[in-house]
Amino acid sequence: MTPYAILGTGDVAKSLARGLRGLGHPVMLAGRDAAKTAATLADFAGETGSQTGSYAQAAAFGQTVVLAVKGHAAAAVLDAAGSALNGKLLIDATNPIEDATPEHGVLRFFTGPNDSLGERLQQAFPSLRIVKAFNTVGAAHFVQPRFAGGPGSMFIAGNDAEAKAEVAALVRAFGWEPYDCGRIEGARATEPLCQLWCLPGLLRGDWAHAFKVIAP
Repeated sequence: MTPYAILGTGDVAKSLARGLRGLGHPVMLAGRDAAKTAATLADFAGETGSQTGSYAQAAAFGQTVVLAVKGHAAAAVLDAAGSALNGKLLIDATNPIEDATPEHGVLRFFTGPNDSLGERLQQAFPSLRIVKAFNTVGAAHFVQPRFAGGPGSMFIAGNDAEAKAEVAALVRAFGWEPYDCGRIEGARATEPLCQLWCLPGLLRGDWAHAFKVIAP
């Protein structure tokens, strides 16, 4: 089994932790302060058999790391995790969402059309093998979703083929069909899918859907 560090304590972090624990993987969820994180996640950790710690502790614990924080905090969290991250596979589940009111249901991003948060993180932390994934659907649907149209497509992008293969295997284990979007520049196309996925929810309260690539 692969030890996973999850940098984050919110719904995305918890959903992925629950799924990973269901597959038998050791998991440590992390926040900035180890004691506060332990107190906040005490019930969840007890229920799932997960561990908790600081960002740096989790980075040392995990063979594979998941980044599950708000996009504007992503770089600072990786800085706080420290050198123990070097060379590791990082699953980037973040999106570049501004802390601003959506405009007629459309989330505001702090990146442009020829840029992405995934690219910014890969450039800032070149030793990491970053794979963008789990950023185009809500956390409630990460693990064994039930959609009328069958398994949805989980879009992944990254520069390291071996890292993408590992993430693709995890995606399949969670009940999704991985769809390879190429190198990390593919995040320019996948991150805005968060805006499209959230649009029906913000306009009409409809959060039960996913994307699926179909062929003729």
